[in-house]
Parts: sequence; C-alpha cells; structure tokens
Amino acid sequence: DPFDVILHIVYGQPALTRKQRVVHAKRRRNIFDRYNEQAQAVLDALLEKYADTGVQSIEDIKILQLAPFNQIGTAFELLDAFGGKDEYTSAVRELEDTLYEDDAG
Repeated sequence: DPFDVILHIVYGQPALTRKQRVVHAKRRRNIFDRYNEQAQAVLDALLEKYADTGVQSIEDIKILQLAPFNQIGTAFELLDAFGGKDEYTSAVRELEDTLYEDDAG
C-alpha cells in the first residue's frame, strides 16, 4: 500500500501489507457490531476487495454493482442496509480509518 511505503521511507515504520491491515481491522469487530447481517457482509467484502486492489476501489460506490456485492443484494438494498447512501459512505470512511489506525501495525 502506498501509505505503508511512505511510513516506511519517511518514518522508518515497518510496512504492512494490505492483507495484514485487513487482519488487524477484522480483529476490531466493534466497527461491525452496529450493522445488520447484510451490511456486515458488505463490510467484509469491502475488506477483501481492499486487500486485493487497494483503497481507491472501495471508495467508489459503483463497486456495489460488482461481484461479490451483487450476490449480497442490489446496490439499492445494500445502501438501504446501512440506512442510506450517506450512512454507507460514513461506514466506508470508518472502515478506512480502522485500516489505517496507528495501532494497525
């Protein structure tokens, strides 16, 4: 992840892989607790997508139309599982914050 490369070069911090960041984020399941099962499935899928392709891919709401998200529900249903588009966007931001928290390493 470019974030980790910068941390490593500038601050001498050990670089983590995206997969390592996902493992750490999943340990902090409290970010998932307030969501229903469908929303939790979306968050899990977002973490896996991040591990494969990086943060930019999960920031685009159009991702909800692609696999595996379209197997969880329609884009409208998935947004509704979070309470709407704004709440979904907030959940994605919180997920990103969790991925990049200082104690992720």
